[in-house]
Amino acid sequence: MANRLRELRKAKKMTQTILAEKSKVARSVIARFETGRTEMSTKNLTRITAALGCSVDDILKEEDDGKAG
Repeated sequence: MANRLRELRKAKKMTQTILAEKSKVARSVIARFETGRTEMSTKNLTRITAALGCSVDDILKEEDDGKAG
């Protein structure tokens, strides 16, 4: 999930600071999510997905979705 969040944020050309401002989630919290040092609460997940314009599934899905195993 941490890597997906970083990938989605970068795909939207957002810095952690911009995402923090748009989502009303502290930049330090976003940084901890992206490094896997903390789990994301439902409230913050909802705020972040709204700011990114994506779904919860987009962040939660496995990074290797769709690849042959």
